This record gives sequence, structure tokens and C-alpha cells, in this order.
Amino acid sequence: MSDKVRLDKWLWAARFFKTRSIAISAIDAGHINLNGERAKPARALKSGDMLRIHAPHGDFEVEVLLLSEQRRSAEVAQTLYAETPESIAKRARDQFAKSLQPQFDHPQIKGRPTKKWRRQLTAFEQPDA
Repeated sequence: MSDKVRLDKWLWAARFFKTRSIAISAIDAGHINLNGERAKPARALKSGDMLRIHAPHGDFEVEVLLLSEQRRSAEVAQTLYAETPESIAKRARDQFAKSLQPQFDHPQIKGRPTKKWRRQLTAFEQPDA
């Protein structure tokens, strides 16, 4: 493990993003804040840095504990950072709120509607037809 690592490599190694290119896109879009400032992909990380990460699977506020350029197992990746208690509580609240939202997905829809489903939709939209 080295003393400085690029931000995009660390995010990939810590398994916040599946690929480095997705991590770079998230950084460029402003979804990653390093010590309260907007970061660039090549910015060097140090131990003790605070990151605010807005990823598709949740919002995280973490402190960098260890640096790594290599992607390893999830257990090893979780040792690279420590998530703040406020972040953990906020993600739990968000997950609970999401579970209370109604789901409007039809269980049989996978892509385009079938001919039978299209007829049912038409009959529902135009009851007089």
C-alpha cells in the first residue's frame, strides 16, 4: 500500500463503483466531495481525508483509513474506510422511506407489451371501444 492514491482508483478499489470509468464520470458530475470541496479524478488521497459520495446505491460520508490501488474482496474493501454514524443513520432512513413508497411496476412487463397486454391497455384507456 502506498502513501498516495488517485481518487478514482481508490473509489474503484473500495467498491463504491464497478469500474474506474464510472468513478471518473461520478467525480466529473460532482457526486464526490473531498474534504468539502469538489474533487478531480487524479486528486491524491491521504489517510484521514473525508469523502462525501453520492452513488446509485446510496449516499455515503466516509473517512479514508487505508489506501489501495488494487481491487480486492468486499471484506478487504470495507477496511479501507470508516463510515460516519450520521451517514449510516441517514442511509437507513432513506431505505425505510423507499420501502414505504408505492411500487407501480406490473409484474408481467419485461420490455415491450405483448399483443394481449396492449389490447388490455387499449380496453382500459377506451372503455367505450
